[in-house]
Amino acid sequence: MFIKTWKKKGRIYASVYRSVRVGGKVKTETVAYLGSVEENQVPYLKAAYAKEKPALVYKDGTRYEG
Repeated sequence: MFIKTWKKKGRIYASVYRSVRVGGKVKTETVAYLGSVEENQVPYLKAAYAKEKPALVYKDGTRYEG
């Protein structure tokens, strides 16, 4: 799954998509429409749905080992 964002009339919108194989071709399918999001939320949304999750590092420099 992945996030797609687009701008329309000065606002940012986002949706969650997944890739599906239909008749031997890869197409995208909408999983959820998230609606209007703030610009500072976009990196967090993309990180949440990334294949390789980024490391969680606390302010003191320690890493989450979960």
